[in-house]
Amino acid sequence: EVYGIFKAYCTRVGAGPFPSELFDETGDKIGALGHEFGAVTGRKRRCGWIDLVALKYSVMVNGVTKLIMMKSDVLDTFDAIKACVAYKVNGEEIDYFPYDITEGVEPVYAELPGWKTDMTKMQSEDEFPEEFNAYLNFLEEQLGVQIKIVSVGPDRAQTIERYTEE
Repeated sequence: EVYGIFKAYCTRVGAGPFPSELFDETGDKIGALGHEFGAVTGRKRRCGWIDLVALKYSVMVNGVTKLIMMKSDVLDTFDAIKACVAYKVNGEEIDYFPYDITEGVEPVYAELPGWKTDMTKMQSEDEFPEEFNAYLNFLEEQLGVQIKIVSVGPDRAQTIERYTEE
């Protein structure tokens, strides 16, 4: 098995293209809740919604067979969760990672209902709210890979293994 680890949202350090970057209160809120600050410099990381186009490409290039999603609890308070499912490049919608990604790439979003639930005390996937399960199912469908482990907080005990019946 090849496990790939990703956050429930995207971050980036430094300059460069970041199609799903948020320049608003939502981006600031994700950064604050996720403690997205450089460990050495303390500099604020760039934050945005999850970019499934880039993640799908990473899964393919790296031969990922199972996924681990970190920091899902950061999204606990949002009414709606967005996921970038395609890019608009020169007015054309594409669902693949372009060879030459530039600053002119616009994200195309799917929007799902938020779970509006504090998941940090949960210890089993059976406790996940329906909306969170729908988010996980959506991600798995888009990526074609199971999300085997989900983190609902920073503590080791807040790591939940899924599909334990297999």
